Amino acid sequence: MARLRDCFPRLMVTIRSLLFWSLVYCYCGLCASVYLLKLLWSIGKGPTQTFRRVAREHPPACLNDPSLGTHCYVRIKDSGLRFHYVAAGERGKPLMLLLHGFPEFWYSWRHQLREFKSEYRVVALDLRGYGETDAPIHRENYKLDCLITDIKDILDSLGYSKCVLIGHDWGGMIAWLIAICYPEMVMKLIVINFPHPNVFTEYILRHPAQLFKSSYYYFFQIPWFPEFMFSINDFKALKHLFTSHSTGIGRKGCRLTAEDLEAYIYVFSQPGALNGPINHYRNIFSCLPLKNHMVITPTLLLWGEKDAFMEAEMAEGTKIYVKNYFRLTILSEASHGLQQEQPDIVNKLIWTFLKEETRRKDWLFL
Repeated sequence: MARLRDCFPRLMVTIRSLLFWSLVYCYCGLCASVYLLKLLWSIGKGPTQTFRRVAREHPPACLNDPSLGTHCYVRIKDSGLRFHYVAAGERGKPLMLLLHGFPEFWYSWRHQLREFKSEYRVVALDLRGYGETDAPIHRENYKLDCLITDIKDILDSLGYSKCVLIGHDWGGMIAWLIAICYPEMVMKLIVINFPHPNVFTEYILRHPAQLFKSSYYYFFQIPWFPEFMFSINDFKALKHLFTSHSTGIGRKGCRLTAEDLEAYIYVFSQPGALNGPINHYRNIFSCLPLKNHMVITPTLLLWGEKDAFMEAEMAEGTKIYVKNYFRLTILSEASHGLQQEQPDIVNKLIWTFLKEETRRKDWLFL
């Protein structure tokens, strides 16, 4: 009987693991079926249009706007990868490191590059596999451990030991992990529209609505097909993400200009440009939930209440994982791309957080 009691916890862990992976693979199959039907429908309506792609050989002028900063590159000694970033502000000032989400790149931080360069050395990075940063071929090169190490190595290469770290969406996930694994590197943590990773994994298993909103996580587990689906109809799916009423930027704020949109399409239409970004998601289920999960860094979490991909309840659940000052600000009528959609409000909230004393937990709804 005692032996049975000892085996029971391990048996439950095994059963939970089997149920979890069964859910993952079943939902992968369901998502693949849905997108296959969409592909067949598109081909039936117009095969020529479905497979049409416009050649984009030259970047839009906005990507070389000198007011945004200087394009720079750094090669990491251990991995051998070359990273691209745009930097604004004088060298020697405190470092503010900006980590973008999907499907984005350094340009999603254009409003913050201009805003914070007066007091910070602002660096907007192209993450591993994105934009002009090197993109390893194999999915194993995109494990969370590799992505965390990238940020640590980049700080070292830039000559800094710590920074103000800001992450949005998937970049928010990486920012949380950096704060957990290397708290001495993060003076203050600011995350936009991504909950603590453990909140995300626990919530998604208990709430079907979030499971549906995160369906792309499961779809991205399938080899090559997601990249192909993004590219058909001259990247119509990408354009829809940025411009539709439900997921687009600018519900009640700054909309993307035609040139802004073309900048995104230009970057992701380059040969192989979608493989690296989607590979980021192909290791996530083997890495979560986290064993070490507490954050001891002063933290600001900004959230758009109308986010089409993340339910606001996860933002409120994040506070239990932060053992320091924690401020949550939820912007009503704002959606997922806060730093682009409502840059003036977001910048003001960030300035306030950077300059205030960090001694209490606080929640604010705007």
